[in-house]
Amino acid sequence: MKDAVLLRIYIGESDRYDGKPLYRAIVEMLKKEGLAGATVVRGILGFGKTSIIHTPSILRLSTDLPVVIEVVDSRENIERIKPELLQMVKEGLIIEEDVRVILYSG
Repeated sequence: MKDAVLLRIYIGESDRYDGKPLYRAIVEMLKKEGLAGATVVRGILGFGKTSIIHTPSILRLSTDLPVVIEVVDSRENIERIKPELLQMVKEGLIIEEDVRVILYSG
């Protein structure tokens, strides 16, 4: 087992960065920076600071569903990418917590 940091980035599906989806730009940056891995999860319902509920309902036609990017790596690697991440994310929520990695194999 190894101590690590879990970083969760909550953004909207329609958020963009340099002409591409923000979630894709973040994952590409994390890969380029050599982090252990990242997962993007698309939410089916959610709301944030604006209190607007985002849902795929045909009646609402939301194109901005919630997206969560999860990254687990060493504290050093997470701290190293934070400045670039904070430049990329203009709206959203970023949280971190200490975790213990039980298994990481590929």
